[in-house]
Amino acid sequence: MKVSSFMPAVTQMIYDMGLQDHLQGITFECPKIALNEKEVVVKYKLEGQNLMSEEINTIFSKTKAEGGTLYYVDEPVLESIAPDLIFTQDVCDVCQIDTESVARSAYKLPKVPELISITPNSLEDVFDNALTVAKAMNQENIGINYVAKLKNRIADIVDVQRAHKIQSKNILLIEWINPLFNCGHWIPHQIGYAGGIDLLAHPSGDSIVISWDKIVKYDPEVLIIAPCGYGINRTMEDMQFLIDKPNWNNLRAIKNKQVYIADFAMFTQSSARTLVDGIECLAAMIHPEHYTLSEDLNVKFANYHDLLASNLQL
Repeated sequence: MKVSSFMPAVTQMIYDMGLQDHLQGITFECPKIALNEKEVVVKYKLEGQNLMSEEINTIFSKTKAEGGTLYYVDEPVLESIAPDLIFTQDVCDVCQIDTESVARSAYKLPKVPELISITPNSLEDVFDNALTVAKAMNQENIGINYVAKLKNRIADIVDVQRAHKIQSKNILLIEWINPLFNCGHWIPHQIGYAGGIDLLAHPSGDSIVISWDKIVKYDPEVLIIAPCGYGINRTMEDMQFLIDKPNWNNLRAIKNKQVYIADFAMFTQSSARTLVDGIECLAAMIHPEHYTLSEDLNVKFANYHDLLASNLQL
Protein backbone atom coordinates (compact mmCIF):
# COMPACT_ATOMS: atom_id res chain seq x y z
CA MET A 1 0.00 0.00 0.00
CA LYS A 2 1.28 3.46 -0.95
CA VAL A 3 0.17 6.21 1.45
CA SER A 4 0.49 9.99 1.24
CA SER A 5 0.00 12.26 4.25
CA PHE A 6 -0.84 15.92 3.75
CA MET A 7 -1.32 16.47 7.48
CA PRO A 8 1.89 16.83 9.54
CA ALA A 9 0.25 15.26 12.61
CA VAL A 10 -0.63 12.12 10.66
CA THR A 11 2.89 11.93 9.26
CA GLN A 12 4.27 12.13 12.79
CA MET A 13 1.95 9.35 13.99
CA ILE A 14 2.90 7.15 11.03
CA TYR A 15 6.56 7.50 12.04
CA ASP A 16 5.77 7.01 15.73
CA MET A 17 4.03 3.73 14.90
CA GLY A 18 6.90 2.59 12.63
CA LEU A 19 4.75 2.55 9.48
CA GLN A 20 6.79 5.02 7.44
CA ASP A 21 7.89 2.47 4.83
CA HIS A 22 4.39 2.79 3.33
CA LEU A 23 4.61 6.60 3.23
CA GLN A 24 5.20 8.21 -0.15
CA GLY A 25 4.28 11.88 -0.49
CA ILE A 26 4.03 14.50 2.25
CA THR A 27 3.48 18.22 2.79
CA PHE A 28 6.20 20.83 3.27
CA GLU A 29 5.09 21.25 6.92
CA CYS A 30 5.77 17.65 7.88
CA PRO A 31 8.37 16.72 10.55
CA LYS A 32 12.03 17.01 9.56
CA ILE A 33 12.59 13.27 9.59
CA ALA A 34 9.96 12.91 6.87
CA LEU A 35 11.23 15.89 4.88
CA ASN A 36 14.66 14.25 4.74
CA GLU A 37 13.27 11.00 3.36
CA LYS A 38 10.02 11.59 1.48
CA GLU A 39 8.85 13.50 -1.59
CA VAL A 40 7.11 16.82 -0.89
CA VAL A 41 3.81 17.03 -2.77
CA VAL A 42 1.99 19.89 -1.03
CA LYS A 43 3.82 23.22 -1.19
CA TYR A 44 3.43 26.78 0.13
CA LYS A 45 3.14 29.96 -1.93
CA LEU A 46 4.84 32.09 0.76
CA GLU A 47 7.81 29.79 1.24
CA GLY A 48 11.01 31.65 2.10
CA GLN A 49 9.30 34.86 3.24
CA ASN A 50 10.06 36.07 6.78
CA LEU A 51 6.78 37.64 7.91
CA MET A 52 5.57 38.89 11.28
CA SER A 53 2.44 37.49 12.98
CA GLU A 54 0.22 40.37 11.87
CA GLU A 55 1.41 40.15 8.25
CA ILE A 56 0.78 36.39 8.11
CA ASN A 57 -2.70 36.81 9.59
CA THR A 58 -3.55 39.58 7.09
CA ILE A 59 -2.39 37.56 4.07
CA PHE A 60 -4.23 34.43 5.15
CA SER A 61 -7.43 36.34 5.95
CA LYS A 62 -7.40 38.15 2.59
CA THR A 63 -6.69 34.97 0.63
CA LYS A 64 -9.45 33.07 2.42
CA ALA A 65 -11.96 35.90 1.90
CA GLU A 66 -11.21 35.76 -1.82
CA GLY A 67 -11.82 32.00 -1.87
CA GLY A 68 -8.16 31.20 -2.48
CA THR A 69 -5.51 29.15 -0.71
CA LEU A 70 -1.81 29.57 -0.02
CA TYR A 71 -1.16 25.85 -0.51
CA TYR A 72 -0.99 23.87 -3.72
CA VAL A 73 -0.46 20.29 -4.86
CA ASP A 74 2.46 19.53 -7.16
CA GLU A 75 0.33 17.42 -9.49
CA PRO A 76 3.13 15.84 -11.56
CA VAL A 77 4.78 14.61 -8.35
CA LEU A 78 1.46 13.29 -7.05
CA GLU A 79 0.86 11.44 -10.32
CA SER A 80 4.33 9.89 -10.20
CA ILE A 81 3.66 8.57 -6.70
CA ALA A 82 0.13 7.33 -7.51
CA PRO A 83 -0.88 6.74 -3.87
CA ASP A 84 -3.59 4.30 -2.88
CA LEU A 85 -4.55 6.39 0.15
CA ILE A 86 -4.19 10.08 1.07
CA PHE A 87 -4.70 11.47 4.58
CA THR A 88 -6.01 15.05 4.58
CA GLN A 89 -7.51 17.40 7.18
CA ASP A 90 -10.33 19.88 7.66
CA VAL A 91 -9.51 21.23 11.11
CA CYS A 92 -7.97 24.44 9.78
CA ASP A 93 -7.65 25.58 6.17
CA VAL A 94 -5.43 28.45 7.34
CA CYS A 95 -2.63 26.28 8.73
CA GLN A 96 -2.70 23.40 6.23
CA ILE A 97 -4.19 22.34 2.92
CA ASP A 98 -7.78 21.07 3.18
CA THR A 99 -9.49 18.01 1.71
CA GLU A 100 -11.33 19.93 -0.99
CA SER A 101 -8.10 21.36 -2.38
CA VAL A 102 -6.43 17.94 -2.37
CA ALA A 103 -9.46 16.31 -4.00
CA ARG A 104 -9.30 18.65 -6.99
CA SER A 105 -5.86 17.25 -7.80
CA ALA A 106 -6.46 13.67 -6.69
CA TYR A 107 -9.51 13.25 -8.89
CA LYS A 108 -7.38 13.97 -11.96
CA LEU A 109 -5.27 10.87 -11.37
CA PRO A 110 -5.77 7.78 -13.58
CA LYS A 111 -6.43 5.78 -10.41
CA VAL A 112 -8.27 7.93 -7.84
CA PRO A 113 -6.92 7.29 -4.33
CA GLU A 114 -9.04 6.96 -1.20
CA LEU A 115 -9.11 10.24 0.77
CA ILE A 116 -9.47 10.10 4.56
CA SER A 117 -9.96 13.40 6.36
CA ILE A 118 -8.53 13.51 9.88
CA THR A 119 -10.49 16.20 11.70
CA PRO A 120 -10.16 16.04 15.50
CA ASN A 121 -11.79 18.43 17.94
CA SER A 122 -10.94 16.87 21.30
CA LEU A 123 -7.96 15.02 22.74
CA GLU A 124 -9.94 11.78 22.64
CA ASP A 125 -10.56 12.44 18.94
CA VAL A 126 -6.80 12.55 18.41
CA PHE A 127 -6.39 9.11 19.97
CA ASP A 128 -9.23 7.84 17.78
CA ASN A 129 -7.45 9.36 14.76
CA ALA A 130 -4.33 7.32 15.55
CA LEU A 131 -6.47 4.19 15.47
CA THR A 132 -8.06 5.30 12.19
CA VAL A 133 -4.65 5.80 10.57
CA ALA A 134 -3.35 2.44 11.75
CA LYS A 135 -6.53 0.61 10.70
CA ALA A 136 -6.52 2.23 7.24
CA MET A 137 -2.95 0.97 6.83
CA ASN A 138 -4.00 -2.54 7.94
CA GLN A 139 -2.06 -2.25 11.21
CA GLU A 140 -4.84 -1.84 13.76
CA ASN A 141 -3.03 -3.69 16.58
CA ILE A 142 -0.05 -1.37 16.29
CA GLY A 143 -2.42 1.58 16.70
CA ILE A 144 -4.08 0.04 19.75
CA ASN A 145 -0.73 -0.50 21.48
CA TYR A 146 0.45 3.00 20.54
CA VAL A 147 -2.60 4.66 22.09
CA ALA A 148 -2.50 2.47 25.22
CA LYS A 149 1.10 3.46 25.99
CA LEU A 150 0.28 7.16 25.55
CA LYS A 151 -2.74 6.97 27.84
CA ASN A 152 -0.56 5.30 30.48
CA ARG A 153 1.76 8.30 30.35
CA ILE A 154 -1.19 10.61 30.99
CA ALA A 155 -2.31 8.43 33.91
CA ASP A 156 1.17 8.80 35.45
CA ILE A 157 0.91 12.61 35.21
CA VAL A 158 -2.50 12.62 36.91
CA ASP A 159 -1.29 10.19 39.62
CA VAL A 160 1.35 12.72 40.72
CA GLN A 161 -1.32 15.39 41.18
CA ARG A 162 -3.54 13.02 43.09
CA ALA A 163 -0.70 11.85 45.35
CA HIS A 164 0.34 15.41 46.22
CA LYS A 165 -3.21 16.83 46.30
CA ILE A 166 -2.15 19.49 43.81
CA GLN A 167 -4.59 22.35 43.23
CA SER A 168 -5.20 23.48 39.65
CA LYS A 169 -3.82 26.84 38.55
CA ASN A 170 -5.40 29.41 36.23
CA ILE A 171 -3.60 29.19 32.88
CA LEU A 172 -3.69 31.11 29.64
CA LEU A 173 -2.25 29.51 26.52
CA ILE A 174 -2.01 31.82 23.51
CA GLU A 175 -2.14 30.24 20.04
CA TRP A 176 -1.30 33.44 18.12
CA ILE A 177 0.24 36.75 19.17
CA ASN A 178 -1.01 39.37 16.73
CA PRO A 179 -3.96 39.34 16.81
CA LEU A 180 -4.28 37.45 20.07
CA PHE A 181 -5.95 34.05 19.83
CA ASN A 182 -6.95 31.88 22.77
CA CYS A 183 -6.49 28.11 22.62
CA GLY A 184 -9.11 25.68 21.42
CA HIS A 185 -9.79 22.10 20.33
CA TRP A 186 -7.75 19.60 22.40
CA ILE A 187 -5.40 22.08 24.09
CA PRO A 188 -7.75 22.87 27.03
CA HIS A 189 -7.94 19.11 27.65
CA GLN A 190 -4.14 18.93 27.70
CA ILE A 191 -4.08 21.75 30.24
CA GLY A 192 -6.63 19.96 32.40
CA TYR A 193 -4.57 16.76 32.57
CA ALA A 194 -1.50 18.85 33.43
CA GLY A 195 -3.14 20.41 36.48
CA GLY A 196 -4.40 23.68 35.07
CA ILE A 197 -7.55 25.33 33.81
CA ASP A 198 -7.79 27.92 31.04
CA LEU A 199 -11.01 29.87 31.56
CA LEU A 200 -10.52 31.82 28.32
CA ALA A 201 -10.13 28.68 26.20
CA HIS A 202 -12.61 27.07 23.82
CA PRO A 203 -12.57 23.30 24.50
CA SER A 204 -13.32 21.13 21.44
CA GLY A 205 -13.85 24.25 19.33
CA ASP A 206 -11.93 26.73 17.19
CA SER A 207 -9.55 29.19 18.78
CA ILE A 208 -10.84 32.77 18.52
CA VAL A 209 -9.52 36.31 18.81
CA ILE A 210 -9.61 37.62 22.38
CA SER A 211 -9.08 41.14 23.67
CA TRP A 212 -6.13 42.21 25.76
CA ASP A 213 -8.53 43.73 28.31
CA LYS A 214 -10.06 40.30 28.88
CA ILE A 215 -6.62 38.82 29.46
CA VAL A 216 -5.74 41.54 31.97
CA LYS A 217 -8.99 40.95 33.87
CA TYR A 218 -8.42 37.20 33.88
CA ASP A 219 -4.83 37.74 35.09
CA PRO A 220 -3.52 34.16 34.68
CA GLU A 221 -1.13 32.61 37.15
CA VAL A 222 0.77 30.95 34.32
CA LEU A 223 1.04 32.32 30.77
CA ILE A 224 2.14 30.02 27.95
CA ILE A 225 2.82 31.43 24.49
CA ALA A 226 2.90 28.86 21.68
CA PRO A 227 1.90 30.41 18.32
CA CYS A 228 0.91 27.91 15.66
CA GLY A 229 3.90 27.04 13.47
CA TYR A 230 6.43 28.80 15.73
CA GLY A 231 9.36 27.48 17.71
CA ILE A 232 10.84 29.29 20.70
CA ASN A 233 13.22 31.58 18.78
CA ARG A 234 10.59 32.57 16.22
CA THR A 235 8.10 33.45 18.97
CA MET A 236 10.64 35.69 20.70
CA GLU A 237 10.86 37.78 17.51
CA ASP A 238 7.18 38.77 17.95
CA MET A 239 7.15 39.26 21.72
CA GLN A 240 7.42 43.05 21.50
CA PHE A 241 3.72 43.11 20.58
CA LEU A 242 2.88 41.74 24.04
CA ILE A 243 5.54 43.67 25.92
CA ASP A 244 4.08 46.96 24.63
CA LYS A 245 0.61 46.13 25.96
CA PRO A 246 -0.67 48.16 28.93
CA ASN A 247 -0.37 46.31 32.26
CA TRP A 248 1.92 43.66 30.79
CA ASN A 249 4.28 44.01 33.75
CA ASN A 250 1.37 43.88 36.20
CA LEU A 251 0.20 40.40 35.21
CA ARG A 252 0.59 37.77 37.93
CA ALA A 253 2.43 35.49 35.54
CA ILE A 254 5.02 38.19 34.85
CA LYS A 255 5.45 39.08 38.53
CA ASN A 256 5.84 35.41 39.49
CA LYS A 257 8.11 34.67 36.53
CA GLN A 258 5.76 32.02 35.19
CA VAL A 259 5.67 33.02 31.53
CA TYR A 260 6.79 30.31 29.12
CA ILE A 261 7.55 30.16 25.40
CA ALA A 262 6.79 26.72 23.98
CA ASP A 263 7.19 24.84 20.72
CA PHE A 264 3.88 24.79 18.82
CA ALA A 265 4.20 21.11 17.82
CA MET A 266 3.23 20.00 21.34
CA PHE A 267 -0.12 21.77 21.07
CA THR A 268 -1.40 22.83 17.65
CA GLN A 269 -0.03 19.76 15.83
CA SER A 270 -2.52 17.05 16.66
CA SER A 271 -0.33 13.96 16.69
CA ALA A 272 -1.08 11.79 19.71
CA ARG A 273 2.49 11.40 20.98
CA THR A 274 3.47 15.06 20.65
CA LEU A 275 0.29 16.10 22.48
CA VAL A 276 1.19 13.78 25.36
CA ASP A 277 4.68 15.32 25.30
CA GLY A 278 2.83 18.63 25.60
CA ILE A 279 0.89 17.47 28.64
CA GLU A 280 4.11 16.45 30.37
CA CYS A 281 5.70 19.81 29.53
CA LEU A 282 2.60 21.71 30.66
CA ALA A 283 2.70 19.87 34.00
CA ALA A 284 6.32 20.94 34.44
CA MET A 285 5.48 24.55 33.54
CA ILE A 286 2.41 24.73 35.79
CA HIS A 287 3.76 22.71 38.74
CA PRO A 288 7.57 22.72 38.32
CA GLU A 289 8.16 21.52 41.86
CA HIS A 290 6.45 18.18 41.17
CA TYR A 291 7.63 17.17 37.70
CA THR A 292 11.02 16.33 36.20
CA LEU A 293 11.35 15.99 32.44
CA SER A 294 13.73 14.21 30.13
CA GLU A 295 16.38 16.26 28.36
CA ASP A 296 14.49 15.87 25.06
CA LEU A 297 11.39 17.54 26.49
CA ASN A 298 13.22 20.20 28.51
CA VAL A 299 14.30 21.92 25.28
CA LYS A 300 10.70 22.14 24.02
CA PHE A 301 9.91 25.18 26.16
CA ALA A 302 11.72 27.92 28.05
CA ASN A 303 10.98 30.39 30.81
CA TYR A 304 10.57 33.81 29.21
CA HIS A 305 12.47 35.56 32.00
CA ASP A 306 15.41 33.16 31.62
CA LEU A 307 15.49 33.88 27.88
CA LEU A 308 15.57 37.62 28.59
CA ALA A 309 18.43 37.17 31.06
CA SER A 310 20.38 35.12 28.52
CA ASN A 311 19.98 37.80 25.85
CA LEU A 312 21.10 40.50 28.26
CA GLN A 313 24.25 38.51 29.08
CA LEU A 314 24.99 38.14 25.37
